[in-house]
Amino acid sequence: MARMAQTFDICIRGAGIVGRTLALLLARDRLRVALVAGPAPASSGHSDVRAYALNLASRQLLEGLRSWPDAAHATAVRSMQVAGDQGGAVCFDAQAQGVDALAWIVDVPALEARLAEAVRYQPQVETLEAPVEAALTVVCEGRASQTRAEFGVEFEVTPYEQHAIATRLQCELPHGQVARQWFLPDGILAFLPLSGPEGNSVAVVWSVQKEQVPGLLALAPEEFAKRLEAASQRALGSLQLAGERASWPLQQARADRWCGPLAPKGRQPRSFVLAGDAAHNVHPLAGQGLNLGLADARALGGLLHARDYWRSVADLKLLRRYERERKTALLPMGLATDGLQQLFARQEGPWQALRNWGMKGFEHSGPLKHFVARQAMGIH
Repeated sequence: MARMAQTFDICIRGAGIVGRTLALLLARDRLRVALVAGPAPASSGHSDVRAYALNLASRQLLEGLRSWPDAAHATAVRSMQVAGDQGGAVCFDAQAQGVDALAWIVDVPALEARLAEAVRYQPQVETLEAPVEAALTVVCEGRASQTRAEFGVEFEVTPYEQHAIATRLQCELPHGQVARQWFLPDGILAFLPLSGPEGNSVAVVWSVQKEQVPGLLALAPEEFAKRLEAASQRALGSLQLAGERASWPLQQARADRWCGPLAPKGRQPRSFVLAGDAAHNVHPLAGQGLNLGLADARALGGLLHARDYWRSVADLKLLRRYERERKTALLPMGLATDGLQQLFARQEGPWQALRNWGMKGFEHSGPLKHFVARQAMGIH
């Protein structure tokens, strides 16, 4: 028997972490959701070495959707140590903040698998390979979104002179649930704890000048590990590469508008809205990129959930409220990450002295440091 054509309230283009999270949120309101995954990419044969630092707000959102990874794939960060290049240092401690963890370092493949499983068992969500007509189209395709351009949205990009290199390491010493970050003369290095409380493996994100990238990627694994040992001042002893090396350019970017009307089909109004990396990019030095994207999903889902019964999901008044709220929330983080990147990119002596003086002052700032920590944790 021929299958009847299904109609959808919302079409989400992009089945990454933000897209799947939003689909699950909307399905709870009995909205019919088409989740466009597109054709499966050809396998590169390489393991996925990405890991994200997720805050409490993101954890609570994913737990509510039964999509939080198990403890082996979500390591609690008990403290964070940030070192400058002339003795400046800042330390954040979960106990001092009155919380169990500052953040959790989550394996991307494990999180994606949990979300995919939840979507598979949600009857209100249908995963498709091509877009379909719907009252509202949500663009969650990431920074290189093609749909964003098709809808006439300008993406204002400020490229940094840096690329990120990501990989995994096995360390001689256990990480002790400490996230470590070094602001170095030639880049920013982060070690993020993995494999649970007793683990001795870390995810690496190393932001370096783009001209250094080809040489670093071409190094033998042992030599690359030696470079990381030197950059990290052997904080975790001898290091051994435990994954592939991936690299991508860094940028700050924001769409000029996040929502708008589409040509109506018949008498039905149609609109679009952006979320996640399709709407905004920030430097990874603060580890907030995915937290911001998940906050987009939570805000959009909340507004659609609370809308008046007579309002369509395509109502531009609602969508513009979402845009205003999220742009306002993003502004401080964008300014902070861009300012830090610019400050540590300067190698002149006075700039080095200024930033390290600032780090030492911030370490002893009391209420300011407490406020910044709570903001990063998603506690307001």
